Amino acid sequence: MKYSKLGTTDFKVSRVCLGTMTWGQQNTIEQAHEQMNYAVEMGINFFDTAELYAVPTSAETQGKTEEYIGAWFKETGNRDKIFLASKVTGPGFPWIRDGEALTGKAVHKAIEGSLKRLQTDHVDLYQLHWPNRPFPHFGNNRAGLINFAKENTSEIEDNLLDILEAIGDIVKQGKVLHFGLSDDTAWGIMKYLQLSSTHNLPRVQSIQNEFSLLNRSDDPYVAEVCARENVSYLPWSPLATGLLSGKYQNGQIPKGSRWEVEKIVRDEFDSFRRTPQANDAVDAYMNVAKKHGLSVTQMALKFVDLQNFVTSTIIGATSMDQLKSNIAAFDITLTDDAIKDIEEVYKKYPIVY
Repeated sequence: MKYSKLGTTDFKVSRVCLGTMTWGQQNTIEQAHEQMNYAVEMGINFFDTAELYAVPTSAETQGKTEEYIGAWFKETGNRDKIFLASKVTGPGFPWIRDGEALTGKAVHKAIEGSLKRLQTDHVDLYQLHWPNRPFPHFGNNRAGLINFAKENTSEIEDNLLDILEAIGDIVKQGKVLHFGLSDDTAWGIMKYLQLSSTHNLPRVQSIQNEFSLLNRSDDPYVAEVCARENVSYLPWSPLATGLLSGKYQNGQIPKGSRWEVEKIVRDEFDSFRRTPQANDAVDAYMNVAKKHGLSVTQMALKFVDLQNFVTSTIIGATSMDQLKSNIAAFDITLTDDAIKDIEEVYKKYPIVY
């Protein structure tokens, strides 16, 4: 396992980050603990979770993932081996603080719940799951979908400062060590960096956004900010919610798959990804993998790992076979010819959803 420095901190995180969102919905506590045990055995020291999880989210499963991790900490005594990241939920879900906007008050309340469920006295990296303002993720990354000019920038900045001051409070209290973002933008990163410098508050150390062969919209804009400002980029969904495995091709939704569960719990979540262009792109990437004797999922994961602005890639799995294959992907080699073929597919299918 290889390791990279997180932001400006002194901590080196594994190039593979164990994502946890299926635990409590698709995975039992026993399966979650098996995954954590294997991850540590393979040298992974970085876990990512959220108060929102499990996913697909519901009032019944919210918080279960953190509870499973907390139980594992208690059972194994491995808390000191893990750089633990969690997130405070943004607005929208009525069973989490009535779906209200993210504020400093929400931060204070959320961290207490997370610490209790995680059975720990601190979180190493505390992230804002998504902003209050409109943001170009979850199918909104195409031009013309968001009217940024109509937003009141001054009010937004006041809200960001309120949140950052609360982060500063919980850092001083020792409940959080470092601060990060999720599903945010180049402007969001720079604004938080400006506020932290002006008001002597915690700086942004990382951002986790969706990034994969099917969604490279953060490169070059967010990528440049991360590289120049020393903010770690932590891509989530490097397999595009499983699309890049090929298992959803031709309208298939396999039994037990994430999309089957989402269709039952909350049908609209991934509907924006189900486009003819996405299917065509996956077919093309599968052909590239076949040409070069590669697993398409491992090829997709390694491609993300090779990006020069990436610090650690967040993976997830519902079975041990998937987890083992995903972790092994980071040890494969992509030849120059394979990368060239990948780029030819991307030129043909740059924005597929």
